[in-house]
This record gives sequence, structure tokens and C-alpha cells, in this order.
Amino acid sequence: MSTNLESLVSRLENVAVKLESTTVKGQGMSLNESVGDSLAPFVVAYDEVLDGSFKSFLSLSAELGKEVQSLAKIVDSAVKAQRTFLVTVSKARQPSQNDLISLLKPTSDQIQAVQDFREKNRASAYFNHLSAVSESIPALGWVTVVPAPAPYVKEMLDAGQFYTNRVLMDYKDKEKTHVDWARNWLQFLQDLQAYIKKYHTTGLIWNSSGCDVIDLSSSLPLSANCPPPPPPPLQTDELISGESSEEGNRAALFKEINQGENITKGLRKITSNQQTHKNPNLRIQASSPYKGPPTTARPFKPYSSGSGASTATSQMPSKPPKMELEGKKWIVEYHQGRKDLVIDQVQMGHVIQVFQCNDCVLVVRGKLNTINIDSCKKTSIVFEDIVSSVEFVNCERIQVQCLGKCPTIVIDKTDGAQLFLNKDSLEAQIVSSKSSEINICIPQPNGDYVEYAVPEQFKTLWTGKGIHTVCVDKI
Repeated sequence: MSTNLESLVSRLENVAVKLESTTVKGQGMSLNESVGDSLAPFVVAYDEVLDGSFKSFLSLSAELGKEVQSLAKIVDSAVKAQRTFLVTVSKARQPSQNDLISLLKPTSDQIQAVQDFREKNRASAYFNHLSAVSESIPALGWVTVVPAPAPYVKEMLDAGQFYTNRVLMDYKDKEKTHVDWARNWLQFLQDLQAYIKKYHTTGLIWNSSGCDVIDLSSSLPLSANCPPPPPPPLQTDELISGESSEEGNRAALFKEINQGENITKGLRKITSNQQTHKNPNLRIQASSPYKGPPTTARPFKPYSSGSGASTATSQMPSKPPKMELEGKKWIVEYHQGRKDLVIDQVQMGHVIQVFQCNDCVLVVRGKLNTINIDSCKKTSIVFEDIVSSVEFVNCERIQVQCLGKCPTIVIDKTDGAQLFLNKDSLEAQIVSSKSSEINICIPQPNGDYVEYAVPEQFKTLWTGKGIHTVCVDKI
């Protein structure tokens, strides 16, 4: 019995020690991580990423010193700013776009600082080091990418790998510290990508039951529904000497705030003769030229994970439509909603250039050299015989029907292309790059068409002498 009692007492003492140490650590936390406020699992996992390869990266940067160490300090600030942002995500409901930009500003400013630092040190012996980080640091913009942020981080990793490879080649047999530095930076980006795949597969998920993010001070959202945690306990002498004055100041502050509409009564009214936009003479007499308000930092502009076709066709310029023959080139451009476009006076040496047509149908009768379709959307092309090729660039939702022979069809940066071939064009070579949703319709003896999808996925293996790539047409 006494043994069990002693064991219980020992366990209680251990718990007390742990609680005491937690309280001490809690006093050093930021306001939104005070004692008793547990962190979300994805914030804890982010801390684990920072404690791994990123911590080694900072340590190696300090060993290299000079510009590399200075740059690493800026990167550290950027990562910490993102960590604070993730804490806010775990505690607050999704804010408006303007509030989101304000929340992202600390991270965005540090990313810009990294890139500016690299530009200012182009003469540095460590320029490849600086460029490796500068080219890939936009990976921290993954928080704005929807619905798949992980591939965006991979794109940024690839962008910086050109310079990390230079570092590896330059110092491979010289200084191991540089090699480890480059590998740890790449490992950090890979760890960040793996973290995003696990916790933010489709993007950030805000706390639907959390508080509002309206006014932000020291990365702490303030609102009536989300009061800030209490400040750390005051010392005894501070309680004795400052209690009465602090209560008086606090009461005066809330009295001012609770005035409601009366809070503006103390402001001086500006009359019409004092307004500069109504009195140009006031602007001329000013002692210094007018300076606009400081511009806010630009929000993240992540690279699109698609082919980029939507950017080219999302805003069609309002120019007059045109369809005419210039020399040997037919120009067809800026047509909207035309289903009756026909060109029937073509010759074998003619070329047709179709540019920025939306929701149109073009029928080409006769044999010609080439058809080029650029930046078109929801447009159908029907043609007979082609001597050279048909090319599509920066298009969306295109339909193509070949009624005769066509040696080559080239598709580049296009989303959604449906090709209808006939028996004379089954030998056509179809070359595609940076495109998606390409379907080829093959005619059957009964007159129907069978649709086949062009593979978009590839598998690459190292053979020992080179790489071998095959398409994956079945998943």
C-alpha cells in the first residue's frame, strides 16, 4: 500500500514539474500562442519542417557567412511570417480579399526583400547561392494557390535547381559545406511540398468556427467574438504602483471608443474653399508636390499550374472583326459568336491565320498550305486538304474536323481540343506540348466515331546510361 502511495506521489510531482515548465515557456510565446492555447496539428507539423532541413540550412548559411548569411536571415523572417499566418488560419474564419492581402503582406515583403538582396549583390562570389534561393523563395506563395498548391512548390524548386546545380558542380570536390548547404535548401522545399500534400492538399482550410479577421495588430486578430488572451502576470511591485493608473487609462480608452457617432464631433470641418480638388490655386501654392499614399505590397501571384491558355483568352480586346486576304495570307480575327464564317477561295500556297475568335465556326473549302489558330476560345474549324500542318496555340475548347488529308497537327498550350479525323487523315502526326484534355475521334465503318484521349502523364526511368521516358496511357 505504501509503495503504491509513494508511486502516486512521485507521478504527481512529475506532472507539477511539467506544468511549471510549460508556464515558463508560455511567457515567451507570442500573444496568439499563450498558455493553454493549443496549436493546430498543421502548425505543429510546419514547426517540424522548420526544425529539420531548414534549421540545418540556417546553420550552414551562418558557416558560409557574408552575403549567404545575410540572405538566410531574410529567409528566416519570411518563414516565420508564414508560420504566424498559419497560426492565424487555424484560429480565424476566412477573411475578405483585402484582409487576406494584409495578412500576407509580411511574408510578401520578405520574399521581395530576398529578391532585391540578390539583385544588389550580383558581383558577389556567392551569386549562385543567392540566385538559388531567390528563384525558389516564391514557393512560400503556396498559401494562395488553389486547388493544388503542392505542384506549385515543385515548380519553384525546379526554378531554383538550375543554380543549386551550379553550386554543387563548383564545390563538389572543394568545400563540402557549400554542397550540404545546397542540398539542405532543396530538401527544405521537398519537405515543404510533402507537408502541403499531407495537410493542405486542396489549399488552406480556415477555421469555420473561429473569430473574424478584421483588424490585425502584432499578428493577432481582434474582434468582439475573439478577445485577446490576458497579458502575462505582473510583478508584485508593478501591481502595487501601477494598478490604479492602468485601470484609469483603460477606462478612459473605452469611454472614448464607446462614444459612437459622437467620436467625430471633435474633427474640424473642411469647407469647400479649403478643398484642393475644387481650388487648383491651393495645389500651386503648396510648398511641396503632392505625394499619393504609400502603395501596399503586391499580393502573391503564383504561377498557374495549367498551360496558361486561360490567361491568353480570358480578355478578348474589343477590336473590329476582320476577314480578308493579304498577299497569300488570310487574316481572320476578333470575331465574336459568328457561326457562318466561310473561306472558299483558297489556293495551295495560302495560309490562314485565325486570331482571338470567340464562339465561332470557320469552314475552309479547298486545298491550302497551313492553318494557324492562336488565342481562340470555343471555336470550331472545318477544313478539307492541308499540305503542311494545322497549328493551335493558346486556345481553349477547340474543335477540329478534317474532311481530307492532313500530315501534321500541332497543339501547344491548349486546354480542351477535340480532333475529328476521317479515313484519309488517320496517318496524321499529332504533336502536343503543355496541353490538356486532348481527344481524338476516329471514324468507324458504321459512321460513328470512337473517342480516344491523348495521354498527359509520363514515366521516366534511369537506365544507367541515360533516361527512358514512356507515356502512361492507363492509370
